Amino acid sequence: MPNEFFKRRVLLRGLGVTMALPWLESLRVWGDEASTSAKGQSQPPVRLAVLFSGNGFHAGQWWAKGTGRDMELGPVLESLTDFRERLLFINGLHNAEAMKGNIHSSQTGNLLSGAPLASGGEIRSGTSFDQIIAQRYGHSTKVPSLVLGCERSNPGIHKNYSMLYSSHISWSSPTAPTPLELYPALAFDRLFKGEGERSDRSVLDVVLGEATRFRKKISATDQQKLDEYLNSVREIEQRLAQAGKQGELQGWRPTLDKPNVPRPPEGIPQNLADHMRLMCDIVVLAFQTDATRVCTLKLNNDHSYLQFPHLNVAVGHHELSHSDRGKMSPDWLKVNQFFLEQFAYIARKLDSIQEGERTALDNSVLMYLSSMQTGGHDASNLPCVIVGGAGGQLQGGRKLDCAGQPNRKMCSLYLSLLDKYGINLKEFGDATDRLAEV
Repeated sequence: MPNEFFKRRVLLRGLGVTMALPWLESLRVWGDEASTSAKGQSQPPVRLAVLFSGNGFHAGQWWAKGTGRDMELGPVLESLTDFRERLLFINGLHNAEAMKGNIHSSQTGNLLSGAPLASGGEIRSGTSFDQIIAQRYGHSTKVPSLVLGCERSNPGIHKNYSMLYSSHISWSSPTAPTPLELYPALAFDRLFKGEGERSDRSVLDVVLGEATRFRKKISATDQQKLDEYLNSVREIEQRLAQAGKQGELQGWRPTLDKPNVPRPPEGIPQNLADHMRLMCDIVVLAFQTDATRVCTLKLNNDHSYLQFPHLNVAVGHHELSHSDRGKMSPDWLKVNQFFLEQFAYIARKLDSIQEGERTALDNSVLMYLSSMQTGGHDASNLPCVIVGGAGGQLQGGRKLDCAGQPNRKMCSLYLSLLDKYGINLKEFGDATDRLAEV
């Protein structure tokens, strides 16, 4: 059942469908719990999206120099050039617990929690910081958090650690990774359709009558914003429908009487580029409608063997990462850039959504992480880049160098970020101090 806060929000409804609306200037649609500005206007909330890819990045090609518009970015990060003034590059962070196993699983299962990991096939980590935020603010939205992935979980064991650790970055409790949604259509359904409602009928067709009536109540500017939002929903619906006809993106759930393509290897989605792009669009749509304020998107597993035929790269991801020995490997760099392009795409889409004086990007924290610096399992300096303004609380255009500093704990970063959401903890994971400059 929807919670009381969510019930008070203005929603478009139809048979089996509930559609949340984007933030509007002329009418409060996000409920009485929304914050207000000094002028008494309703303010959008601060959102969090964490993107992850496994196996690290090209040695020597993940870097930032300078500040503001003069900031230079390494080749891996070049797709973020337009966001330099809203970018925070953090160097030198580490997760002490991840150093103990020194293997993919032990470096990923606690990436967002800093918790000790159980070995020997047992499953025990810690509640991740994204879920701490979801538990505090999930009552205000239809979906407490959206946890997406583009590669199936691996249930095996590698060097005494469960591979589930390599497959999940979001944990609802120490013994339960947050359920991972691999199918874009089902993630879309979760945002808009009622429980158990999985029909092929268009969400927009169902709510169109109510949308037309609602449109008359809002300003001309908000009418344009509503039209743009409805068009974006329609576009995603059409792409999902086309993907289904091609037998893609839904795993092995054939839409034909018999398969028209060979069964793909386990864990490798068909048409990877489209899969990732649809997931990115769903993250944006979830934030735009305030259907959720917390998302994680795992682009692949750590210890991943994902392949990239669309990039004309014949070698699998894990093998590529281990072939990197500091030399410029064009294929490895190409794959790294492909992953960061998904991050830049989300940032660009959010930046195109105006929410009063700020954009949706200004009202968000987008963070990209991997569990190692390079494919050599180096977890002593974890790659971390943040884009967005956290509702005016986060200053971009900076490089923060924690290397050699007394406090360079990843969990100290999480403590600082939790403050942006009004969650002021004395400790989290292995940290009791914050990163003062975040």
